[in-house]
Amino acid sequence: MAISNLEITHADTGVVTAEVVRAERISPHFVRLTLSGPELDDWRHIGFDQWFRLAVPTSDHTRFDNLSDKYDMGGYLKYLTLPKATRPVIRNYTVREFRAATLDASAELDIDFVVHGDEGVAGPWAETLPVGISVGLIDQGCGYKAVDADWNLLIGDESALPAVAGILRDLPRDARGHAVIEIPDAADRQPCGEPAGVTVHWIVRDHGEQAGVAALEFVKGLEFPAGTVTAFAAGESALATGARRHLVNERGVPKTHVVFCGYWKAAKPGH
Repeated sequence: MAISNLEITHADTGVVTAEVVRAERISPHFVRLTLSGPELDDWRHIGFDQWFRLAVPTSDHTRFDNLSDKYDMGGYLKYLTLPKATRPVIRNYTVREFRAATLDASAELDIDFVVHGDEGVAGPWAETLPVGISVGLIDQGCGYKAVDADWNLLIGDESALPAVAGILRDLPRDARGHAVIEIPDAADRQPCGEPAGVTVHWIVRDHGEQAGVAALEFVKGLEFPAGTVTAFAAGESALATGARRHLVNERGVPKTHVVFCGYWKAAKPGH
């Protein structure tokens, strides 16, 4: 998340360990893992696009107990000094759903992983449906900010689908606006629980087209409702920064009304 203006708000829960208790392929490009365990009972659930550092085991010898409670610069430098044989891989993910503990069951947390075959680390790991495997989580807060505006604009590709869906789920029920979500396959659509006044536009990109291009072009041609807007743009780096640039420079949206985050960067053609 190098290209971003997200504010990080660390929780005081430190490293939370949990176990994968369910795993399923929910669509062509998404796998959902459900985590549970006693430590999740104290999870700081704040909804919207709440995200966390996910520590994924790389072997049977992976440890989580020597990770820093905060994954800031100091925590990252400490992580780099850990022995590679026991050091987990750390990636950023969004809470897709959280269900608080009850008298009969521990809390559960769902994570949706984008899977593209062997690409990446966490995606291929999730695709093995690793039920029974332990992971670590470090809560980082959420990026969406509810500023004083008349309507909402949410923009993302498949990597940002959990974040956009979480925001749609938790917006006030009288909220108005548009959500533009680009996906690689029409079957990757998900119910998002959006308010009645928010229109969700599912953009299915052409095979071989770079992620984010179609969504950005759609936003540029979108007729904006009257009034002020608060915007959230995330996903491939050029989509997030391009959306912010368009909103600020072409639509006159104040910079303070645009939260953006480049989750990943697509390779240049020919690379």
